[in-house]
Amino acid sequence: MTKTLPAWEMKCYSTLWKRFKDRQFTNLEAQKELEVDPHKVSVLFYNLKKKGWIVIKRSEEDKRKKVYKLVSPENVVVKLEE
Repeated sequence: MTKTLPAWEMKCYSTLWKRFKDRQFTNLEAQKELEVDPHKVSVLFYNLKKKGWIVIKRSEEDKRKKVYKLVSPENVVVKLEE
């Protein structure tokens, strides 16, 4: 199930979607794109995951690191209706 986002999270999601679409990206790439501190990105990713807007996995190259992939806006809207 997907839940709606507060305005600041939606703005960040939109910025990331415009840049990365459905490809994987790292925390550092997101920080550079959003131009915010690492803590705010961590909070954002936690909230997006909890609400069903992002998928977080371990990196294949380095299991200590994570990679992120946004759920497409179309899929989010469909899940909102459920």
